[in-house]
Amino acid sequence: MHDETPSLTQVLRASEEYDRLDMYLIHKVGIVTRSRAQRLIREGCVSVNSASCKPGQPVHVGDTIHVHLPSEPGPPVAQSLPLDIIYEDDDMAVIDKPAGLVVHPAPGHYQHTLVNALLSRYPDIQGDEVERPGIVHRLDKDTSGLIVIARHPDAKNWLAWQFKQGVVQKTYLALVVGHLPQAGTIDAPIGRHPVHRKRMAIVPGSRTAVTHYSPVEHFDGFTLIQAQPVTGRTHQIRVHLASTGHPVAGDRTYGHRARWRALEPLLHRHFLHATTLTLKPRESKPDITFTSPLPPDLRAVLELLRHGIVNDEPCRPNRDVV
Repeated sequence: MHDETPSLTQVLRASEEYDRLDMYLIHKVGIVTRSRAQRLIREGCVSVNSASCKPGQPVHVGDTIHVHLPSEPGPPVAQSLPLDIIYEDDDMAVIDKPAGLVVHPAPGHYQHTLVNALLSRYPDIQGDEVERPGIVHRLDKDTSGLIVIARHPDAKNWLAWQFKQGVVQKTYLALVVGHLPQAGTIDAPIGRHPVHRKRMAIVPGSRTAVTHYSPVEHFDGFTLIQAQPVTGRTHQIRVHLASTGHPVAGDRTYGHRARWRALEPLLHRHFLHATTLTLKPRESKPDITFTSPLPPDLRAVLELLRHGIVNDEPCRPNRDVV
C-alpha cells in the first residue's frame, strides 16, 4: 500500500508580482516540481480570481489564488504485470495497451498501472522522474491500442520533442453515433469543464485542440471513422466528436447512453482504439509505423452492425453534449 499525502485547499492573496503562475505556486505553496505545478493548473486544481488559468500567466498583487492539492500517492512500485510489447529497443518500447489498464498511478488507481508494470520490466526507467517514469503521452483507461514509452531520460526528451513538433502521427478508430458523411476537421479549444471538474469541454480561450476525421464504414445509426489528433489534449477525440453531435458509442461521460442503447449488451466501454502510430527513432533512422488491430470486443460490435442491428433511438445531433 502507498502512503498518501492528505488533500488540502489553500486560498492565497498575492502580495507581489510573479511572471508565471507555476513559479508562484513553487515559491508560495511549496510545490516541489514545476511539472507538478503545471499539471495541477491544467487539471483545474488552481484558479485565479475564480477563473481558469494557465501555467505561464502572470500573477499580480491582489490576485486571489485558490489551490486544491489532491492526495498524492507515494512513489510507484514495480509490479509484474503482463504487457503486450510489439517493439522495443534501447530507447523506447511500443505497447499495445488493453482497455481497462490505467497508464499511471492517480487517486483511486495507485497500483496495477502501466507505470507499475514498466518499473518491473525496465528497472532503470525511473531516473529522476518519480511520478510518471517513461510516460510521454497517455491513453484513457478504457481506450485500447498503441502507446510509446521512453526507457531513459534522453529518449523521453526526444519523444516529447516529436509530440510537441507534430512529428508523431496517431490514428484512432472510433465508432460514433449517427451518419457522418464526409471527412472534416474539428478545431476547438479544450479545457477543464467549468462545473464538472473531472470532465473536459470546449472552453473558449483554453488550449488549442485540432482533430481530423474521415468516415471508414457506415451502418444503420452509426459510423466507423478514423480520427487523427493533431494535438494531445485530455479526452480530445471524445470531447471533439461529442461537440459535433456524434459522440463515441459507449462513452458514458460525453455521449448520451440512449443514443447507443442497442449496443449496450456488447459494448462495455467507449469504442476508441489507437490503431496506428508513426514516429522517428533516434540515430537518424527512418520513421517507423506500428499498427494494432481492433481487439475482439470491438470487432464483435462491428459484426453485429454489419448483420443489421438497428438502433432503437433516432440518432439526432445533440449540440448540448460537450
